[in-house]
Amino acid sequence: MTVIQGARVDTEEEILSLYRAHLSKGRATLAELFGSHMEVESSGAWLTTSDGERFLNAGGYGVFIMGARHPIVMEEVERQLRTHPTATRILLEPTVARAAEALVSVMPEGLDRVHFALSGAEAVETGLKLARAGGRRRTVAMLGGYHGKTLGALSATSKEVYQAPFRPLLPDVRHLPFGDPEALEAELRAHPGEVCVILEPVQGEGGVIVPPKGYLKRVEELVREYDGFLVLDEVQTGFGRLGEWWGADTEGVVPDVLLTGKALGGGVLPVSAAVATRKAFRPFDKDPYVHTATFSGQPLLMAAVQGAVRAVKEERLVSRSMDLGARLLSRISEIAHRNIPGQLVEVRGRGLLIGVELVEAGLAGELLIELFNHGVVANHSMIGSSVVRFTPPATLTDGDVNYFLDSFDQATRALLSGSATMPEGGN
Repeated sequence: MTVIQGARVDTEEEILSLYRAHLSKGRATLAELFGSHMEVESSGAWLTTSDGERFLNAGGYGVFIMGARHPIVMEEVERQLRTHPTATRILLEPTVARAAEALVSVMPEGLDRVHFALSGAEAVETGLKLARAGGRRRTVAMLGGYHGKTLGALSATSKEVYQAPFRPLLPDVRHLPFGDPEALEAELRAHPGEVCVILEPVQGEGGVIVPPKGYLKRVEELVREYDGFLVLDEVQTGFGRLGEWWGADTEGVVPDVLLTGKALGGGVLPVSAAVATRKAFRPFDKDPYVHTATFSGQPLLMAAVQGAVRAVKEERLVSRSMDLGARLLSRISEIAHRNIPGQLVEVRGRGLLIGVELVEAGLAGELLIELFNHGVVANHSMIGSSVVRFTPPATLTDGDVNYFLDSFDQATRALLSGSATMPEGGN
């Protein structure tokens, strides 16, 4: 199929060749596995390809908690685009101030200082730098944790294949078992006043790993007892994804820095933030040039943040995420246990972050393809590679839910029969 853009006509074959020539041969090969479809339009929970096929988007790595092109977000962004999309960074500019105010209004109490960035990895770098500036030169992250792929963030990310080509990374970084407060206490006790602890409330890329109840609170208590510094990475889990505004809220935790991203741009623009306590943020308060970025707080992005906060509040998407997540988790588990008991390890999740773990990574890949064959986009987990991950919008209608569950039922039946095939259009 072709897509006409002005005087240019795009075909799947031409776009594939451009991927190979200028982007990534690996990405082109991956696209071919999914039939070389070319996505050209999105709205709500649905995306449309160049050949007119529609797919329910239960993927997007956590970006689309309010779906694609939410009208409230689009309204804010379009108004800003028409007036003042990019600022000088010298004068006062109201949208960044209002965006910070909006974001702080939904944060755990005490987190009221904001640094905006573009990617989740940049937010992680901000948190790590605040820890360093506060004297914590050692970092503890968790096995199975994912924090991005810039050098500092990659040092905390726990996967050998991502780290190996880029060593040496940051020194004095240790990875401990997720969910094990005793191991953490031993490390903190050995280095009082020196340790920054960074972790996710639920490990997303790790395969939707939910820690034992009370673990996050115990981590906070230990960090305070041994004068550490706590960075909570909520780039994927935050903004209502877990059925609370933040995973921190599930156990009443207030970290030194909370990181957010993905959904923060309302599914329209890329934006992230590190939100800190006044004490933790003090090094950045002293010198406004010690940690900067050209597009930090760009007005167009800040309009998206304001729209995103408005949309979640006005449509009560946090409670919808909790209710819808419980409904989906139960039904996904029921279908998986009925259709693929021999291939299934576990179905687990919280809110609208749901993982289906299979006995091997290859089966997870086959299930992703079968889901696509039946009209659903999902994600693999970059660290827990045997886990298929669902992060659908909280705006799903009953019809969307029924479509998703029917597709999952058909995809798992096809997986059981060993009939996973390349989607139509593949080479």
